[in-house]
Amino acid sequence: KKKMSCTDIICCVLFMLVIAGYIVVGILAWLYGDPRHVLYPRNSTGMFCGIGQNKDKPNVMYFDIIKCATATNVMAAALQGLQCPTTQVCVKSCPSEFWILSPLAHSPSANPANYFKQEYCVPSFQLQGTRYSSMDIVNKELCPFFYMPTTSVLGRCLPSLGGNAYNPSNIPTNFTLPGLDANQTLAAIRNATGDLTNSFNIKDVGLRIFEDFAKSWHWIVAGLVIAMVVSVLFLLLLRFTAPVLIWVLIIGVLAVGAFGIWYCYNEYISLATSTLTFNNVGFTTNVQVYLQVRDTWLAFLIILSIVEAILLLALIFLRTRIFIAIALIQETSKALGHMMSTLFYPIVTFVLLLVCVSYWGITALYLATSGAPVYKVVAMNTTQGDCSVIRANETCDPEMFNTTQYPTCPSARCVFINYNTEGLFQKNLFNLQIYNVIAFLWCVNFVIALGHCTLAGAFASYYWAFSKPADIPTFPLIQSFMRALRYHVGSLAFGALILTLVQIVRIILEYLDHKFKEAQNPCTRFIMCCLKCCFYCLEKFIKFINRNAYIMIAIYGKNFCVSAKNAFSLLMRNIIRDVEFRHTSDLWSFMCELKLMTSGLFSGVLAFFFFSGRIQTPGTTFETAALNYYWMPIITVVFGAYLIAHGFFSVYNMGVDTLFLCFLEDLERNDGSPQKPYFMSKNLMKILNKKNKPAKTG
Repeated sequence: KKKMSCTDIICCVLFMLVIAGYIVVGILAWLYGDPRHVLYPRNSTGMFCGIGQNKDKPNVMYFDIIKCATATNVMAAALQGLQCPTTQVCVKSCPSEFWILSPLAHSPSANPANYFKQEYCVPSFQLQGTRYSSMDIVNKELCPFFYMPTTSVLGRCLPSLGGNAYNPSNIPTNFTLPGLDANQTLAAIRNATGDLTNSFNIKDVGLRIFEDFAKSWHWIVAGLVIAMVVSVLFLLLLRFTAPVLIWVLIIGVLAVGAFGIWYCYNEYISLATSTLTFNNVGFTTNVQVYLQVRDTWLAFLIILSIVEAILLLALIFLRTRIFIAIALIQETSKALGHMMSTLFYPIVTFVLLLVCVSYWGITALYLATSGAPVYKVVAMNTTQGDCSVIRANETCDPEMFNTTQYPTCPSARCVFINYNTEGLFQKNLFNLQIYNVIAFLWCVNFVIALGHCTLAGAFASYYWAFSKPADIPTFPLIQSFMRALRYHVGSLAFGALILTLVQIVRIILEYLDHKFKEAQNPCTRFIMCCLKCCFYCLEKFIKFINRNAYIMIAIYGKNFCVSAKNAFSLLMRNIIRDVEFRHTSDLWSFMCELKLMTSGLFSGVLAFFFFSGRIQTPGTTFETAALNYYWMPIITVVFGAYLIAHGFFSVYNMGVDTLFLCFLEDLERNDGSPQKPYFMSKNLMKILNKKNKPAKTG
């Protein structure tokens, strides 16, 4: 056995430098970014609600919610940090009733403290002892002129349009906006906030779902364990059931083709008296008309007969290769039986991918919130006074701002606008976000490549063990994982980089297509569609090349380019055997996916009957009626069962591909002599009429 050495060192160094740069970007984003900008709402002065001096005031209230919603969707505006053209204050709880300033408060002698609530006014303004009249307070937007029932949605007080809150009978007769009657006021509220229906409260729903998981987590785990056991048993039993299932599948395909031929022939005979032809019909979008033409069924009959004949000839002349595919599938099941740890490697891949996705998301969040907040002077109500004294893009300090600086514009406010984009770091935020995406894609593809190489190394060690299971290495999966990390990081990074570059081009094409979709003419749309199709096919081809290259890297330990060339050449030298194997393997993979999905659906059906209370479980304390949303545990079980089954089958699929390449190498490099014995199983040697010659004695 040749001693291994590190492969593709240049690419390994480049990958390490990119990872180091990625860590530096994350550190800089953490130093300059502040995710509170997204996680917490702000008042008009840019101060956070729910933390600091507003710790007991987690919600932001809009003085005139209609101004927000008529300008843009209030939900999108609030969540993106956009400021509505109205005063916003932090409040302990959102208003739960309709209120509008009484006409009695319009009197100059009226005491504003008798009409307004201090908790809904600007914190810097005190109602007690104020020299302002009620109308002055409203015009200066120190307190709201009206408010209505709202619900906290991610800390934003938004209209609760669900239920009976906004039923006309529940709205006070005096609740009318200026210039509108009661019905027009209700219509304005509903039109302005039409996207916020049915009391959509994300926090409340999230808490209820969390509560359901807390009550039913042990039953969810039990359902997932059942799905895991069923999947493992199914894969282990394939060594016994694979031949039967594959032949049933092949015969089923032939039977479907035969039924199609019979049906087309019957339709052709039944239309013997029909005089309708293609010349009479011409071109039409009504497909049913063509089915009334006799020649249509004749064409279908000829096409199906040709396909059926090709399938029968392939079955007759290539039956040996089908037997080989069946034997390799059975051999993979045996390998899994000897190396059960390989079934759980997808957990490692999942954890590593979770780390990559989490790091990318957190870094993107911190980069997006980098920079100090920028405040500008804004006139909340341009109809009040002369606001032309406010200069364009005039900045301000919310702590030092005073409305007396603008005596002719009483509605002038110091409002948070965005985050500072000055400075070297801030000016390159877009470039850093691009770097974040590229590094993320490279890391994700590297993790997937590492999984392929690790599993391929484990299955290759099984195949090249002459006496199974005695010669199988101890802990083959761990040994393969350590070999990949010690010697082949550069090769895996090289393959991942090629795939990443293609994916970046596809992302750019998708972005351009989305950006200029309305401006495109038919010619450019056709060109864009062709480009997207070509790069999609290129990505699939590179994934195929990479997968086989990783297998050859795991077997021989050579660099990526040599391994990819050797794998592709090996497959091309055995093109007929490869095509037949791929077809059989693809049909088999499709059938296995259906069976594994069926196990997930079966688990889901059991979960539905259990969590919906249709199955009683005597001796348990679980009450299905206590769940808020019984469908959430069901969805979790179904989705989790499918992921478990898919993860197990991905290992199985990798095992089949690895053993197939090992089998082809075995046939080319060995001849059954004592010096070059075959490593394939006795079943494969029997199918190929080959055997190992005994060593000469004496």
